[in-house]
Amino acid sequence: MGKFVLAIDQGTTGTTVLVIDGSITVRGRCTVDFPNHYPQPGWVEHDLEEIWTSIGGAVRGALDAAGVGGGDIAAIGITNQRETTALWNAETGEALHRAIVWQDRRTADFCQVLREAGHADRVKQVTGLVLDPYFSGTKLRWLLENVDGARRAASVGEALFGTIDSWLGWRLTGEHVTDPSNASRTLLMSLETCDWDQGMCDMLDVPAACLPKIVPSSGTIGHTSGVGFLPDGIPVAGLIGDQQGALFGQACFAPGEAKCTYGTGAFVLLNTGSQPVPSHSGMLTTVAWQLGDRVEYALEGSAFIAGAAVQWLRDGLQIIDSAPEIEALARSVDSSDGVLFVPALTGLGAPHWRPDARGLLTGVTQATGRAHIARAVLDGIALQVADILEAMATDLGGPLKELRVDGGASANNLLMQRQADLLSATVVRPDVLETTGLGSGLLAGLAVGIWSSVDQISEVWNEQARFSPAGDREELDAIRTAWATAVAKA
Repeated sequence: MGKFVLAIDQGTTGTTVLVIDGSITVRGRCTVDFPNHYPQPGWVEHDLEEIWTSIGGAVRGALDAAGVGGGDIAAIGITNQRETTALWNAETGEALHRAIVWQDRRTADFCQVLREAGHADRVKQVTGLVLDPYFSGTKLRWLLENVDGARRAASVGEALFGTIDSWLGWRLTGEHVTDPSNASRTLLMSLETCDWDQGMCDMLDVPAACLPKIVPSSGTIGHTSGVGFLPDGIPVAGLIGDQQGALFGQACFAPGEAKCTYGTGAFVLLNTGSQPVPSHSGMLTTVAWQLGDRVEYALEGSAFIAGAAVQWLRDGLQIIDSAPEIEALARSVDSSDGVLFVPALTGLGAPHWRPDARGLLTGVTQATGRAHIARAVLDGIALQVADILEAMATDLGGPLKELRVDGGASANNLLMQRQADLLSATVVRPDVLETTGLGSGLLAGLAVGIWSSVDQISEVWNEQARFSPAGDREELDAIRTAWATAVAKA
């Protein structure tokens, strides 16, 4: 058996592949970007073949960077952009339509129809989710309704539905499966049974024949066959949604431990243990992972825009040339000087759930410069996360003491310090920031015996930096109050 785990992190703007050894050291990494497609405002799509090409390139690049070959790989883990929805031909693998990305808002009107029909409480009770176009089920219904022949093919198993983990597992092994962390994001799975719920399928008019089998997050689902860029026979042994993968990769194995991933959006998950905790504060109740027969649950809150706001400064306003420049620019002023930015560029997620909201820049004067706007953008990202964790604290009956952070924007020290200040909690950054991929690799390695237990993983998990809360509390409270007013206007 090989000595390394290959972790495929299939994200919204690119695919990152990691080669991980038994000491949880990343020996090689490679990222290959691919384009998003925007057919009309509010619609976001991916071409599955462009994703597949990026995966092949990233696998080759990571193996080369690590100086190893495909024969050195003991297992493959997959993590993915969770709610992105694919439908493909069961024989040829050809996509029936571009994949509909998690950011896509085309089903907002249908979600409103379901809410007006009184389905919201039932959906929350069964699935732990809210009726929002974010989730896969309404996207799948749109495909079945709008792609010629899709409903007939899906009803007899000639077309297969999957989130990206399921599609990628099928391309690698020929097996049509998913895990509970991804299935719990579809509006179609019961949190209680971790199986597809017939009532939810009926509500969304989704035929069971097109759905993948739900299997544990750690365990061999099949072996590579005819892939081209990898030899045959490698076990694919880990499946997990990207944010749950980050929770696992951050070693948040105990109830009450939480992480935030700062990527395109900001995603907060808090481990609640073996029982789902219903939220009364706008959070989602979701599956964290399944190991053997044991299912762990989490509370989740997602902000749709985080790193994407920095990209907007770069590409839209062109006030920075590259994303890392924002920290130095924001540090060049002591504060935003009253400027606030609400990053509702694609609506507001938890705890507000307002798909109609739009971005807002307020408090601008003649004295406002690029640096004030840059600092307001960083504050806006941190304030969104603070809203989410405050809501989680309400559900749990106590404040968070520590937040583990990862993702590209977590390398921004100013943002992390502002997060600690606004939360009044310690922020901890690990050695490995790519914890989404790391989590899937750890799950795959557990399945094939590279690591014997989560306790062994915890022993070798290391932090890189720690940010303790500071700043003037009265000033920070004033920012929170002004922020709440701005959010109401967004």
